[in-house]
Formats: sequence, structure tokens, C-alpha cells
Amino acid sequence: MKIRVKNKWNDKDKERTAEETGSVLSFNFWKVASANVMHLENEGFQTDTHFQRLDVIAELTAFLVHVVDRIISAKDYSAEDRQALITAMALNLAKTMHDNRRDVSDDKETDFRAEYIALMNERMNEYSNFTFEEGGQPGFQMRRCVGEHVRDVMGEKDNKWIPDQVMDIEIPDAMKAFKRVTRGVL
Repeated sequence: MKIRVKNKWNDKDKERTAEETGSVLSFNFWKVASANVMHLENEGFQTDTHFQRLDVIAELTAFLVHVVDRIISAKDYSAEDRQALITAMALNLAKTMHDNRRDVSDDKETDFRAEYIALMNERMNEYSNFTFEEGGQPGFQMRRCVGEHVRDVMGEKDNKWIPDQVMDIEIPDAMKAFKRVTRGVL
């Protein structure tokens, strides 16, 4: 899966705010997660509604944000800078999720941001219990957990194979794109 991503700044010497960096990362993570959903569907896995697709995107973006958090926590980021970046990504993704859910829903009153932020907080807490392998790769248990969450929000067709597909194909593909995105942005 080859995705075009923004992975470098036009003005490399300019200081970037957490909001600017979070905006770029969240935009690219949305693209990566969307490509993973399309790949799942092209492989014959079933999503029945736009909401299911968005639920899968929510799971995958929450995972990618957690990976950023794990990576920057091992670097020289202060606790304040780390929190500011993770918050900026979460808020940007929550707005994008809200806008997309509104676009495919008759419900124009619900604020879908809170639902996404709750999911993000739940996943950040849950994934913090799992290990990371050498080189900043998510461990087996974390990949399995992401696969099970994706399975839980997808259609019934071939549902038992979804965790394996996510663990063995979707996450490695997403991590390749993740590295391209974060290399020049973080």
C-alpha cells in the first residue's frame, strides 16, 4: 500500500507548535487508516455502513496516536510538550471524525468529538499495558488487541480472520507509512 503523505516541512528551520505538528500528523494518520480500511475491503472483509468504516478508522488512528506517544516518551520531549502534541492530534482527529460522521448521518445535532476522545483515552490507557519491540514496533499483544478491536466494529463476513489480517498486514503497512510521516515531522 503506497500512500502520499506530507513528511517534511517547507521551511525546515522554523519552530513548529504542537498544534501545527499535531495537525500534520493527524491528517496523515487519517489517510493511512482510510487506506487500511480500503485494503481490508479490497481483501474481501465486510463493512456494511459508512459508520463501520469510520469506526475502523477510529481504532486505527487511536493506535497510531498511541505509537507516537510511545516513541516521543522515549525521546527528549518534556511531559508538557508530549501532552500538547498528543492532545493536538486527538483534537484534530476528533474534529475530522465529527465532520465525517455528520456527513454520513441524518443526525446533525450530535457532537461526535466526545465519543472519539473517549475511545482515544480508553485505547491510550489499554495500549500502555503492552510492550514495544526493538526499533519502536508495537509488540504482538498490542497488534492482537488492535486486530480484535477492528474485528469488533466490522461486518460479520470472515470476521474471525480480521485480527490476523490487521496484525500481519495492515499494521505493518501502517507502520511503514507511519515512519515516512514521522521521519521529517517529529
